[in-house]
Amino acid sequence: MASIKPSTHLADVRYEIRGALTRRARELEAAGRDIIKLNIGNPGRYGFETPAHLREAIAAHLADSEAYGHEQGLETAREAIAAQQRARGARGVEVERIFIGNGVSELIDLSLRALLQPGDEVLLPSPDYPLWSAATILNGGQPRYYRCLAENGHQPDPDEIEALVTPRTRALVLINPNNPTGAVYPRALLERIVAMAARHNLLLLTDEIYDEILYDGTPFQPLAAVAGNLPCVSFGGLSKVHRACGYRVGWLSLSGDPARSADYRDALQLLAALRLCANVTAQWAVIPALQDAPTISALTTPGGRLYEARQAVLDGVAASAHLELVSPAGALYAFPQVRAEAIPGFDDNAFALRLLEEEHVLVVPGSSFNVAASRHLRLTLLPQPPQLREVFARIERVLARMAAEQPRRVAAA
Repeated sequence: MASIKPSTHLADVRYEIRGALTRRARELEAAGRDIIKLNIGNPGRYGFETPAHLREAIAAHLADSEAYGHEQGLETAREAIAAQQRARGARGVEVERIFIGNGVSELIDLSLRALLQPGDEVLLPSPDYPLWSAATILNGGQPRYYRCLAENGHQPDPDEIEALVTPRTRALVLINPNNPTGAVYPRALLERIVAMAARHNLLLLTDEIYDEILYDGTPFQPLAAVAGNLPCVSFGGLSKVHRACGYRVGWLSLSGDPARSADYRDALQLLAALRLCANVTAQWAVIPALQDAPTISALTTPGGRLYEARQAVLDGVAASAHLELVSPAGALYAFPQVRAEAIPGFDDNAFALRLLEEEHVLVVPGSSFNVAASRHLRLTLLPQPPQLREVFARIERVLARMAAEQPRRVAAA
């Protein structure tokens, strides 16, 4: 009997954050190995808890959550999101232009499905969060990558972005604060990007799921406030800032001139209706999350767990003979790279496998984020600081072994 063949649409789709290395880590765990996992930004797996008042709001409304809800989400929750967006300076935001989904991941797919024709191009950062590339490809689009190089602080170059625009370019994606680099984009840079998008009639898509996770007083500038009347889709949710990944509550806010995006809004509503509704139960947490006192700053300021974890990473890189790092200004990750002179023949995938097999640490190679010739690795800041210090000792051992092997390889060549 012939085997079942998967869709050819998947041929160019990758998600190595939970790919082959993660499967190998599970095999090692099954064999009795203790694996330190730094591959995914999942706060609940590292001892972080969702704020109690969010849980209480859900518990109080369980009896109200048993029927299908509105395809765009609970109206009261959407009102709270719209109010937040308007307070941040977004124009044209109303309840009917807010969509709540089963996490931002679902809404990224819907936003591109509502937009793209086969062969349309989407401008994506390199490195990117790979779901953006996957959703572009699966919806018939073509990713076009603009570089966010370490030597430029992982900030994009608006002129380089504009040089990539073709008649098929439909949208520009920003991830700010950035996953995986931790870069946060200043207003002056966003103004140049918005001006470029306006010249070419591009839809702006901005992934702002880490909007309140900031270090050292770094300010966050929402893109919608800069975009003004230019159509802009802003994504946010409960997963990261509110440590509620398992609730699967994300939202998108459509701002700018409503007349320019009316048909697009209707397409989003159609797609939202086809999947009936998002998880109703967890949507009751949106109002207290947005209207009550913030809880993340206690973790991101000196003495807070995320701040001290980030400091452990900075110290580990500073002590390394092989690594360098642009200090993350936001989000939950660090994106160090191996210096070219330290290990000339460095292969990030080979390193990640060796680190897992030899030292039982799971990280994600930088090439998994659509970086060409990557010398990077991504690790999460969620573990306790002492564990991160141990991780860097193990990383350094593997890098030292790889560096020691270089002369033999050169001689053999």
